[in-house]
Amino acid sequence: QVTLWLKELYGDAPIPEYEVNERTVDILHEVMECNEERDKDVSLLIEDMNEQAAKYEAEAQYWQDILKEGLDLSVGSLSQEATTVLKYLTESAMALEVENTSLTSFYCAITDMTSELFETKSRNQEMERKLKTLTKKLTSALMMEKQLEEDVKKIEKSQEAENAKAERQSKDLKFLQDKSEDITIRIKDAEEKLIAAGLDQSLTHEALVTFSEEVATLQKAVLSLKKEVKSYQDLPP
Repeated sequence: QVTLWLKELYGDAPIPEYEVNERTVDILHEVMECNEERDKDVSLLIEDMNEQAAKYEAEAQYWQDILKEGLDLSVGSLSQEATTVLKYLTESAMALEVENTSLTSFYCAITDMTSELFETKSRNQEMERKLKTLTKKLTSALMMEKQLEEDVKKIEKSQEAENAKAERQSKDLKFLQDKSEDITIRIKDAEEKLIAAGLDQSLTHEALVTFSEEVATLQKAVLSLKKEVKSYQDLPP
């Protein structure tokens, strides 16, 4: 069945080569069935359209005979103006999709089209309003995005400056720490040399710092005692 269908489909042209197996044959058979169903639908549609065309032709001939016999009118006997009017009338009826050319049908069709036109205009106006609103929102969002980008650039530059400053401060701090350690080592070495040369322990840096702290404590105690003595000195004899 698939082979006969392909021969009928391609006619005198050669059938394209394909791998013949159970799967490909099943797929082609399914396509063949769909194609045949579509051809049947198309044939029925063509038949229906031919019947409708024959019906319209018979109805047109019927009215032509009535006009010819009753009023002795035919397309050939009409004047140029009458032919033009008849053409406009026919085109208007087809455009408005009316069943006949009576004034009632035309008025009803025009009213319906006017209502549809009004609804379409209303929808278009609503869509224009929405479009304007969306455009404003989009413009605002783009401006905000641009401002955010500028802010980010400023922050990045500021952060770079802060990082450079922090790096310099870190280097300076490291230098001061190294310098302080070096000075401490030198002081310690000098004290050791002085001690080895016979310097009194009480004159070393650590001893002097301790002595200074003790002096500061004693000065605070003396100040407190002076205040207490002053309170006694203010008493009467």
